[in-house]
Amino acid sequence: MTTNATDIELINGCIANNRRAQERLYKKFYGPMASICLRYTRNQEDAVEVLHNGFLKVFKNIHTYEIGRASLYTWIRTIIINSAIDFVRARGKFHTHIEIDKVEEPAIDADAVQRMSAHEVLMLVQQLSPATQTVFNLYVVEGYNHREIANLLGISEGTSKWHLSEARKQLQKLLQTLQV
Repeated sequence: MTTNATDIELINGCIANNRRAQERLYKKFYGPMASICLRYTRNQEDAVEVLHNGFLKVFKNIHTYEIGRASLYTWIRTIIINSAIDFVRARGKFHTHIEIDKVEEPAIDADAVQRMSAHEVLMLVQQLSPATQTVFNLYVVEGYNHREIANLLGISEGTSKWHLSEARKQLQKLLQTLQV
């Protein structure tokens, strides 16, 4: 997604604190940002809280958005992801004492995942512990590496690897229970 003339109009309206522009920006990006929030939280209420906190940050900092650096979508997405990380971190669910250098990755049945709807996969991921769910999302969905995840979450790379391995193990078990 690139930043177009409509986005620039919305940005300028938001900078001017125009409520209509803020509402239009919110509605334009609500769907994809709400989906991101659901991936990092346990339920709809928490997702809405993360979404609203994220959009408050968007509106507060929209004057810092630089058109040439990233699309408006990417800029807002980054803020929403960071808001989700802040939400999970605030609940203190990260274990920072785990150190793993090499982890054997359990295999997840790709066919089983293919047969599931996006909602069913989301429901499985939401059953993971908050920290494990966050690492899984950052690594698998967002494409961060373990060093970046460690820096974002204030954990070691080994802990990040452990959470990813744990997510895969738990998801594999959950998939097996669904197939029985």
